[in-house]
Amino acid sequence: MMTGKLLGFTEEVKDIFEGTHKTSTSLSRAPGPPEAGVKGSTSSFPFWPGGMDEPWADLLKKESLDASLFEEELLDTPPGFKCGMKFERKAHDQVDYIHSQPQKINLSELLAMDDDIDLEDLNEPDEKKEVDLEQTQFKQPDKPSDDGDAFLKLTSLPVLNISETEKKKPVTNYEWAVIDDISRSVEDFNEKVPEMAMTYDFTLDPFQQKAVLHLEKKESVFVAAHTSAGKTVVAEYAIALARKHVSRVIYTSPIKALSNQKYRDFKEKFEDVGLITGDVQINATAFCLIMTTEILRSMLYHGSDVVRELEWVIFDEVHYINDSERGVVWEEVFIMLPDHVNLIMLSATVPNTAEFAEWLGGIKKRKIYVISTLKRPVPLVHYLYTGSVGKSENDIFPIVDPSGKFLTDEYMKACNSKKDKDNKSKSSSGPKGQRYNITVAQEKNVYIGLLGYLQKKDLLPAVCFTLSRKKCNTHAEILSSKDLTTQVEKREITKFFNECVSKLKAEDRKLPQVKLMGEQLARGFGIHHSGILPILKEVVEMLFQRSLLKILFATETFAMGVNMPARTVVFDSIRKHDGLNFRDLKPSEYIQMAGRAGRRGKDTVGTVIILCKADVPDSLALHNMMLGKPTKLESQFKLTYSMILNLLKIKTFRVEDVIKRSFGESDNQKQQKIYRKLLTEATQKLASLNKLDCSLCNVDMAQYIITLKETRFLKKEIMEKKCSQAIANKLLVPGRTLVVSTNDRQNVLCTLLSIDKENKMKVLGIAEKNKPSDSKDSSTKPSILPWTKKLFYPSEKQPEFMTVTFSDIEIIGNKVMRIDDSAILKECKRFHAMIQLLLFLKV
Repeated sequence: MMTGKLLGFTEEVKDIFEGTHKTSTSLSRAPGPPEAGVKGSTSSFPFWPGGMDEPWADLLKKESLDASLFEEELLDTPPGFKCGMKFERKAHDQVDYIHSQPQKINLSELLAMDDDIDLEDLNEPDEKKEVDLEQTQFKQPDKPSDDGDAFLKLTSLPVLNISETEKKKPVTNYEWAVIDDISRSVEDFNEKVPEMAMTYDFTLDPFQQKAVLHLEKKESVFVAAHTSAGKTVVAEYAIALARKHVSRVIYTSPIKALSNQKYRDFKEKFEDVGLITGDVQINATAFCLIMTTEILRSMLYHGSDVVRELEWVIFDEVHYINDSERGVVWEEVFIMLPDHVNLIMLSATVPNTAEFAEWLGGIKKRKIYVISTLKRPVPLVHYLYTGSVGKSENDIFPIVDPSGKFLTDEYMKACNSKKDKDNKSKSSSGPKGQRYNITVAQEKNVYIGLLGYLQKKDLLPAVCFTLSRKKCNTHAEILSSKDLTTQVEKREITKFFNECVSKLKAEDRKLPQVKLMGEQLARGFGIHHSGILPILKEVVEMLFQRSLLKILFATETFAMGVNMPARTVVFDSIRKHDGLNFRDLKPSEYIQMAGRAGRRGKDTVGTVIILCKADVPDSLALHNMMLGKPTKLESQFKLTYSMILNLLKIKTFRVEDVIKRSFGESDNQKQQKIYRKLLTEATQKLASLNKLDCSLCNVDMAQYIITLKETRFLKKEIMEKKCSQAIANKLLVPGRTLVVSTNDRQNVLCTLLSIDKENKMKVLGIAEKNKPSDSKDSSTKPSILPWTKKLFYPSEKQPEFMTVTFSDIEIIGNKVMRIDDSAILKECKRFHAMIQLLLFLKV
């Protein structure tokens, strides 16, 4: 009985920025207009992306107040502010005052810091600094010393010591990606998941069990597995969980063909399923919506209210992010999804799953669990077919066995078989032979011979991937004389086709494409490419799924995630035009299409056949295509006008925020963490240094530096005049030890080789290995500063020939080495000739 008595209450803090769909990005804002529907409105704000700091977060935080900072009942920090006025006061005896006279300044300690500096010589007249060249004592140091070399009295740049932290390369550290071990099944799986949201009539594979466990914990997963390995099971379980939790789920795909097929499959299992594409919108209020990724991006930008109720978003064929034109859509969607949405990514095998998951987890501030498996449920056997109609109908050679071993002997047999046929037809061919164009009649004979072989070996149905829409139509037409279906299959196909096209207008049913398609389907042949009417493509897909079609000529898009495996896959060619030029198929493209071969539970192996109509492909190209590494996931992010206009609606959101969260910027963001750490350490070190006396403020430091530089130039002039005197001829002889400084090197220990008439000296010095002295990058050259006493000691030494002048000499040693200067100079000329030749070849 209701009495109206208050039994209890709960207090809920409301968002201070709640508003309408035109003023707020909060999930708590008022709903949008009903007419906006599922796709949202162009005037609506998107919901705030997950993982990004919200602009009002700091204002909602209540700063804790310290009672010790109260004075006369005043607060030090206003409510909602991060900081405020400090009322702390120091005692009078704690205040530092400067009472003493300005202290003397040791400028050498100020400028050289840790280096030992002898600036007393710089303050003396130049006459007193002259060194008796004959009496100077030289001692070869055993090892570099921080205190300088005893036999030098130099003024040049200090050798900079790079800290240990700067030398270390950043180590790959998976902070957000967690790689699961799927080598064995999950123990006590049934106990961990006692009530599964969806049951299966088969035992789940280890990777499927791992994925189900994470989904039960509402964790995001990235599943990478071969085609037909069972990735759809993970998607189905997420849909079942959403139905159990009375939430919503979105399944995205890269192409409409995959969306249509998933709609049909999920409709049978879950009933309440909707489909949204650019053409149709079916049951948009369903809890499970299937759409292309472009539709989801539009919903996010336009603030669709469906996003509030989302629990999961399933991204199928994530490796499609490598597409140069549409790959950016995936990155935009990942960035713009709100924080409450969990992610499920399904992809073919790619080598950098952990790297991708680390980026995604970093921008969403959540763990991403990576589940990868290289196990193929139905192994593949790859063949080369060199036969034709007649006696050579059975000329087929396996080149890759189920274990993935390339069979070189069989490849040579295929080459010899093709060569024999070409000799008979007076044509040259082979693994490196001359390519030639075959006629339509020859191509027809190849396909008739192939069909005869497939029928005898019971290898139908088959998908023939022809990387051209025109050739798909041509191949189906040249085989008009072949009939592959029984009378029962013909009746079933004709009945189904007539029922489907009956929905078209009378004039549309008379279109040439519709009539021709009906005839071809009745004979067991189908065509599937983007030039076919959408309704006819769906008819072909459903008939092939029911195994009523025996041969399907399709383009590459048919392999993009459509779950329609066949017993055999045939490649009409392994070369395609990518919009710029012709090239061989990449390993990822080949495996994606070849993976359609082999039906799980029906076939022990899948058969993949490459037609050698013109010649046998090169063995290296075949090996790289069949056994090469899959293509890495790479960022295709680019700014578009649509993206900029959609983001400019939000004043608190910048386009730069999206750019720096893109996959292509992930490495730069990792480097920023290292730089921040180095900056923090440097700041702490700087703060720990003793502060200089304030009397330094009265010193004219600029004038002091100028004086030091003038002193250096004067030293150069003095050295040049000294070496021009007659006494220098006795000193500057081959083998004399020198210390020189150039624009690129400071304090380099050298040996004199020769002096020409223009007083240019050739010397042999020590240099850094793999670091040429003629570097034009001024950022790497040291500044010429007048304080230090250090020789240049490279970490990896190598001899270097240099040409210097008298003014470059810092010190003339008192030691003369016994050298064969003519032999060294000869080697020097040979070295320079080699360099010139390399430069010429490079040009």
